[in-house]
Amino acid sequence: MDNRQALGSWLSGPRAAAEEAGVDFGYRGEQLGLPEEGPGSIARPGRRLGALAVDWGLCLLIAYGLLADSYHEAAQVWAPIVLFALTVLTVGVVGFTPGKRLFGLRVIALDTGRANPLKALLRTVLLFLAVPALIWDRDGRGLHDRLARTVEVRI
Repeated sequence: MDNRQALGSWLSGPRAAAEEAGVDFGYRGEQLGLPEEGPGSIARPGRRLGALAVDWGLCLLIAYGLLADSYHEAAQVWAPIVLFALTVLTVGVVGFTPGKRLFGLRVIALDTGRANPLKALLRTVLLFLAVPALIWDRDGRGLHDRLARTVEVRI
């Protein structure tokens, strides 16, 4: 192994180095019994962030238009409260928020196939703590999804 290859493996991360050594990790969602591509496959991070941005913008508009006197108050106080309520209610009842629906995503429970309100509440509380959402497993699920026993898939 020359220096360029060693440096390249360090920059790519341990997964790329292990795959180059011959380890087969499979595709994201294989361990969960999900397809590799298309409907029912694991949602990609770009779609998830896009959906969160749409939901945040919608909640900011609701907070500024209906609840707050200033943009500053709407962004810091009311929009997070509206986002929390929106996420718990919509994910718990229909399985997606307006942003997730726009981006073709749905939250499902691993055991029943449908996220109930208690799982949605646990998932949302952990999502608002931010750290669990930033720790991912090899299937691309955040710690908040693992603890709530849910997964975000494409529709």
